[in-house]
Amino acid sequence: MIPSLSAGTKVLVLGLTGRMGRAHAARMRAYGTNIVGGTAIRVGTAEEQDGLPIFPDITAAVAATGARAAIAMTPPGGTRAAAESAFAAGISLLVTVAEGVPVHDALAIGRAARAAGVTWVGSSTPGLAVPGATKIGFLPDVALRPGEIGLMSKSGTLSYEVGYRMAARGLGQSLWVGVGGDPVKGTRFADLLPVFQADPRTRAMVLVGEVGGAEEEEFADALTATRGAKPVLAVIAGREAKEGVSMGHAGALTWGEFGTYASKRARLTAAGARCFDNVEALVEALAQG
Repeated sequence: MIPSLSAGTKVLVLGLTGRMGRAHAARMRAYGTNIVGGTAIRVGTAEEQDGLPIFPDITAAVAATGARAAIAMTPPGGTRAAAESAFAAGISLLVTVAEGVPVHDALAIGRAARAAGVTWVGSSTPGLAVPGATKIGFLPDVALRPGEIGLMSKSGTLSYEVGYRMAARGLGQSLWVGVGGDPVKGTRFADLLPVFQADPRTRAMVLVGEVGGAEEEEFADALTATRGAKPVLAVIAGREAKEGVSMGHAGALTWGEFGTYASKRARLTAAGARCFDNVEALVEALAQG
């Protein structure tokens, strides 16, 4: 489940002194995210970065700030250590943006997150946002607009296109979550279904999927089981993907009948979702209500 997020949510940046950490912390702060500090790439390299305190470790950062949300701007090989330290320190929501986290590390992060009762979003995610209030990650501002549509996506770039076209039509998002494109991850589409179903701000859901894995099929099963009243609109990338070839994301891999465009579209349609061939058609349907 996604913890409640607001403009007051305190957020830590793990790796704040690095190039990516500095750049995206500044953009998040400009959007209104309440960044309260972070940790350094190398221990003892700084005490402050752009007016934000730098702590020796995540435990000290949590103790000093009371933050319960964090984003890890760490390389793939350093993500497991950052995540496990964050969970031990009391972080309840962690976003990890690195793509290509080793599978064994991702499995270990998942086990640690479940044991701690923590929400892990990632890996290979642009983050999440409550438009108009806060964003944790690097979702583009031009694609964010407060509204009534819950948006979940494997693909960052494709979701930017959906969000941008929605905003251009006067449509916005209640909550936007990039679940990430790695094969092993934390929050999945099916985990978000009860979040959006229970959210009074959300009138409909948009699912931006892609070939590979069984995440869309899992969502279809959950949708069938809940028989929720809120409509689901979906677009699946990779219709022409070649078998056995990873299409961009590590998880976007089809083999035989497993993880194909046809299987995902068929399962979602059978569960009651409306599936579209392209982003333009999906956004037009949203605009029509």
